[in-house]
Amino acid sequence: MRFSKLYLLMALATCGHALAADLALTRWAPNLNAEALAFLPNGPERLAASTRDGLLLLDEKGAELARFKGNFSSLDSRAAGAQVLVATLDNQRQQAMLISLDSAGKRWGTPLYLPTRDYPVNGVCLYRDSAANLFVFLVGEEGKGEQWLVGNGPTLLARPQRVRGLPLPPSAQFCQVDDATHQLVVNEENVGWWAYPAHPEAEVKRTPVALFDNPGRAAGAMALVPGGLVALDPKTAQLQLFQQDGERWVAQPSLHLPGVQEAENLAIKGRQLLLRDDDSGNLYQAELTWQATPVAPLPVLPEVAAQRQTDPVGRQGDAADDPAIWIHPQRPAQSRVLGTNKKQGLLAYDLDGKLLQELAVGRLNNVDVRPNFKLGQQTVDLAVASNRDHNSLSLFSIDRQSGELREAGEVPTPLKEIYGICLFQPASGELYAIANGKDGTFLQYRLSAPAGRVQGELVRQFKVDSQPEGCVADDQRQRLFIGEEDVGVWAVDARADQPATLTSVIKVGAQLHADVEGLALYQSGARDYLVISSQGNDSYLVVDAEPPFAAHGAFRVGLNAEAGIDGASETDGLEVTAVNLGGPWSQGMLVVQDGRKRMPEQTQNFKFVPWRDVTRALKLP
Repeated sequence: MRFSKLYLLMALATCGHALAADLALTRWAPNLNAEALAFLPNGPERLAASTRDGLLLLDEKGAELARFKGNFSSLDSRAAGAQVLVATLDNQRQQAMLISLDSAGKRWGTPLYLPTRDYPVNGVCLYRDSAANLFVFLVGEEGKGEQWLVGNGPTLLARPQRVRGLPLPPSAQFCQVDDATHQLVVNEENVGWWAYPAHPEAEVKRTPVALFDNPGRAAGAMALVPGGLVALDPKTAQLQLFQQDGERWVAQPSLHLPGVQEAENLAIKGRQLLLRDDDSGNLYQAELTWQATPVAPLPVLPEVAAQRQTDPVGRQGDAADDPAIWIHPQRPAQSRVLGTNKKQGLLAYDLDGKLLQELAVGRLNNVDVRPNFKLGQQTVDLAVASNRDHNSLSLFSIDRQSGELREAGEVPTPLKEIYGICLFQPASGELYAIANGKDGTFLQYRLSAPAGRVQGELVRQFKVDSQPEGCVADDQRQRLFIGEEDVGVWAVDARADQPATLTSVIKVGAQLHADVEGLALYQSGARDYLVISSQGNDSYLVVDAEPPFAAHGAFRVGLNAEAGIDGASETDGLEVTAVNLGGPWSQGMLVVQDGRKRMPEQTQNFKFVPWRDVTRALKLP
C-alpha cells in the first residue's frame, strides 16, 4: 500500500498543473525592495538582501530594525550562540561575504570576505556539520562550485579556507543545505533539482530530486524542510513539495501562486512562507497547508581531529595505501611513520609528517614492521611490504639508531595478485610474514637471513571465500586478525603448526560497513583494542582484542579548523601504537590513510591522530 500511495502522488503531480490548488498569498512589506529573503533562525524577525538598501533586519511586518549598507543579493543564515551568521553576495565587490548579526542589540558586525573567484558567483548557502564547523557553498556559472570552511562554533575564521571544488549543473543559481541529513540541493534551471552530499569528506555524487524534460517548466529557488524540499517553478508560478523516501524523492500535488508572474525567491520557517515575484518586485507571505513527513536523522558518530598530516604523496589518484609505525628503541620522539604509495614505493615520515625518505621500488600495497631481525651478523628492525609489481614480499632494513631504511631483498610468492601483508613475531623471536591475494589465499612465510640474504620458507597456507586485505597479528596471544572485505573480520591462530580455524570477530552490518580495510592493534598492557577501517561509511570501529570481541563504537576523523587539516575518508590502511611518543602522542598515535585530500585538494596522504582523543570520544575504559 505504501508504494501504491507514493506512485499515485507522483502521478497526480506529473499529470498536469490543472490539479494544483491555489496558495493563499498576501502582500508583505509593500515598500520593501529585496532580492532575497530569509527567516531569522533564532527569532521571529526576517532578513532581506537588497541591491539598493543593503542587508536588512526586519520585524514580522517588514519594518526595518537594522541596516548594513551595500548592494547585496542571495542570502542564508545560521544561528551562532546568541548571534546569527549571515552569508550573502556583495555585488559591488563581486565577492561572497559573511557577517555576524546581533539581533537582540540590532547591530551588524564586521564583514568577512571570501577571496575573489575567477568565475561569477550566482548563489551562496551555509552548512554546519555535526562538529559545529561552518561552511559556505558557492554556486557559480558554467558548473563551477566550491565549498569553503568559514567558522567553527560561534566564531568565524580570520581567513576562510577553500575545502574543495564541486562540479555543479551549468545553469545553477540557488542552493540550500539540510544540516541534519548533510544534503546540498542545487537547481538546474531547465532540468530540475539535484541533491549532493554536503560533508567535505563525502564522495562527489548527485541524486536527482526531480527532473523534467518540458520547456514549459523551470527549476528555481528552493527551501529544505524536515523530510523534504519545497521548490519553485518560476515559469508556471507553482510551488512543489518533494517528500524524501530513502534515496528517492516523491512529488506531492503542487500549489499554484495566484497573481505571481515569476516566483524568484523563497524562504520557509515552519509553515510560514515568504517569496518574491521577480516580474513585479512584490513580496508575498503565506501559511503552508501541507508539510513533509520528517525522516529519521542519520546516526551521528563522534569525531576526532588529526593533529598532524604527512606531505602529500608524489602520485595522483588512488596512491597512498597503508601505514606502519617504527618505534625508535631509545628515543621514541624520533620514531617514523612508514607509508606505501602503490604507484611508487615506500615512504618514511617524521612525527610531524615531513617526508624523510622515499624508496621507489615499485607498487607496494601494505607494509608492517617488527624489531630485532638478524640480517647476517647485524641486528636490524625489518619492514616488509607486499609488492604488486612482482607478487612478492619486499623487505627493508631499518637502522635502529638513525631510522634509515635500505632495501634488504625480496621473497617471491606464487600469488597471482598479492594484496595485503602483516608480520607475526612470537616470544621465540622468529619472524613470520603472512601475505594474502585477491582470491582469498593466505600464505605464511618464516623469514630469515643467516648469511645476510633474506629468504622465506612457506610454512602454512589457508583461504577465505572472498577478497581479503587487512591483517594484523597479536604477538602476545599468538592470534591473527584478518579482514574479508565484504564479510567482516576473522580471528585465527597465528602459529604455523596450528590449524587455521576461522572465528568470527565482527561481521559487516550496522556497525561495520564494507569494505573492511585496515586493521591495527592498540596494546597498552591494560586493555587491548582492535581498530578497523570501516571504509563504507568513512569511520573507524574499535572492538576488544579478546573474545567476545565487544564493540566500543565507531568514530570519524574530522577536520581540524585551527590547524587547517582536513578530515580523513575512504581509508584503506591504518596503524596504531600505545607507545608514548611525546607531545600529543603521550597516550599513543593512530595513523590513517586519507583517500580524499581536501583543504587544499592535493594527492592523498596520511593523518596522525592522538589516541587520547579517541579514548575521550568513545569513552573507552
